[in-house]
Amino acid sequence: MKTKLITLALVVSVVALVRAAEEEGFRPLFNGKDTTGWQLRKADGHNSWKVENGVLKNIVNKGEHGTDLITDQKFQNFTVKYEYTVPDDSNSGFYLRGRYEIQILGDHASGKATKTGNGSLYNFKAPDKFVSKSGNEWQAVEATIIGNKITVIQNGVKIHDNVEITKGTGGELDNKYDQPGPIFLQGDHGTVSFRNMRIKELK
Repeated sequence: MKTKLITLALVVSVVALVRAAEEEGFRPLFNGKDTTGWQLRKADGHNSWKVENGVLKNIVNKGEHGTDLITDQKFQNFTVKYEYTVPDDSNSGFYLRGRYEIQILGDHASGKATKTGNGSLYNFKAPDKFVSKSGNEWQAVEATIIGNKITVIQNGVKIHDNVEITKGTGGELDNKYDQPGPIFLQGDHGTVSFRNMRIKELK
């Protein structure tokens, strides 16, 4: 039974990857098998990332610190789509160009949007609506950055609409704001899982 369930999970993951690749202009950021195309932010840092059944997982136990993960490739203007699940009270982040963090936080119980809560442009702007799901549910994000303006749709709701962002949000890789940068997954704070990450570069 367990083998059948694992096989089914793998088939579902492969189908999801194929569908992602078929979206017009989008290509996978994550191959569902390993971290090819990604690197640790600090080469000698503790690697708490692993891939299981098509899901990229960062497992950070209490008292530990993991290491951030960044793409080898850099991007300028793009739309990125991804799904994540985060345990209640756990903390992570998805950075555009390695400088602008879309906060990931297990804050469903709080019931309110804040500048440091789930879906926020971290410490810069709260989401327009609170759309966080509980820790056992997958959440979906579509984020577009063109120049210095960001639009974010989370769980089917637009929570940031063409927001002009004038500075890094903390923890950024550098301050070269007019330059391309990588996708950066925060890995030093808490447990988080990602799947179906794909990107479409824009002019």
